[in-house]
Amino acid sequence: MIGRVKAVAGIWCCRALVWCCASVCALAAGDGAAASLAEKARESGCNSKPVAISSGLYKCVTASGSDAFFNLQGISGGSGASAPERTVRRTDSPVVSPPGFPRVDGETQKGRDDLRRKVLSDELSAEEKFLADARAAYGSGAPAPLPEEQADAEKYRQRISRLRQAVQLHERNIEALKKELGNMH
Repeated sequence: MIGRVKAVAGIWCCRALVWCCASVCALAAGDGAAASLAEKARESGCNSKPVAISSGLYKCVTASGSDAFFNLQGISGGSGASAPERTVRRTDSPVVSPPGFPRVDGETQKGRDDLRRKVLSDELSAEEKFLADARAAYGSGAPAPLPEEQADAEKYRQRISRLRQAVQLHERNIEALKKELGNMH
């Protein structure tokens, strides 16, 4: 019977020790969470104290006047899934240029926009020509081997790879230029 009492007492002591360790770890994690909240706020460029919006989601104001939102795992019952950071411009106060800041009249800006549109259109035309040339050289993935490539299959594979990459590069450039032209008013 005494052996059994000692065993039960030993189990209680172990449970108490585990509980104490868990409590200490929880307290330490709380301090770590506070430190990580401050770190995350600094990383986000916060100038104000972060405010909890919901479980684990925080908001603060940056130097530019934008709201920065960030998710912090393990705080306030956070789900552990982190949402991507995003910055949203505040709409409650309009952006005002400082006094004496140079202003551009509408005609000058229109001229700049027209010039930019022309440059982008010229670049688009050049890229389309480069793409046509690259596609012709690529020959649907099976161009005729050059004389020095007939004896070395690896050289031929490398050239096909370079040609394929050139076609893909020009396609991406054309896509980006069209997107940029589409963004212009």
